[in-house]
Amino acid sequence: MNALVTGGAGFIGSNIVKQLLEDGHTVTVLDNLLSGFERNISGLDCTFVKGDITKDEDVAKAFSANKIDTVFHLAASVGNKRSIDFPISDSMINVIGTLNVLEHARKNGVKKLVASSSAGIYGELKTLPIKEDHPIEPESPYATSKLGMEKHCLAYGKLYDMEVVCLRYFNVYGPNQRFDAYGNVIPKFVFMLLDGDDINIYGDGNQTRDFINVKDVVQANIKAATTLGATGAYNCASGTQISINDLVAEIDKQGSLKGKVNYVGERLGDVKDSLADVSSAQKAFGFVPEVGLREGLKEYIQWAKQEHLISK
Repeated sequence: MNALVTGGAGFIGSNIVKQLLEDGHTVTVLDNLLSGFERNISGLDCTFVKGDITKDEDVAKAFSANKIDTVFHLAASVGNKRSIDFPISDSMINVIGTLNVLEHARKNGVKKLVASSSAGIYGELKTLPIKEDHPIEPESPYATSKLGMEKHCLAYGKLYDMEVVCLRYFNVYGPNQRFDAYGNVIPKFVFMLLDGDDINIYGDGNQTRDFINVKDVVQANIKAATTLGATGAYNCASGTQISINDLVAEIDKQGSLKGKVNYVGERLGDVKDSLADVSSAQKAFGFVPEVGLREGLKEYIQWAKQEHLISK
């Protein structure tokens, strides 16, 4: 496989790059390093192109670096809060940037494209566990742009000789996931607690999430890419749920971290509960999540402690 990983210096992308190389594939990375980190892929035997998916010349350069036959499209503007703050740039990256990647994939005869979508497209859940045929009611610019991204990818799969799989990520966590102002809940809590800072829980903390370890996300991406005939949109999750209150308790148990918990008002755009049905992905390309939350948190906290020292 000659693979292009857009956003390959980011959290999920860098983990995919590492596994692809370990499996003996040729890898090109396209990343503008705005949210990715070059050290995530430092020392890896891949071709790195610093560039932006919204710029035609950058995408063209990435495709010309090697004869690309498979694309893992992860480059994106991520998160509800960021999209509410910057809705135009969110859609420029997630929709227009994706179209740029799709056009170059088409022109270069790419046979398989695996795109990173989001469970945010479902909106507030009406049934649990959630299946892929659940009503689509995005409640933020981010969720809306990811839905647009997904629809464009699937349309290209139907129009051209390209197998396309869209993976609807639920809450992904694991090594190389850092915390910023728009970060997801696990890195946010872990890094703040490592600093001894208090953490804020929105609402009463009884809201639930389906957390999936990045190793399982990597597995889903590679199986989707290498399974002949696999196409369509699929949930990518653990198929389990935990409340935010119980998550904090587990983080404390695993890490003996400092800081206290404060409860604040509910946050605009957040859903109350989340739980996925992943049986469709299992049937389509053999995806079975393997990493339990306790095991995954232990590994992540160990990584975060080391990263915390580096960043100081």
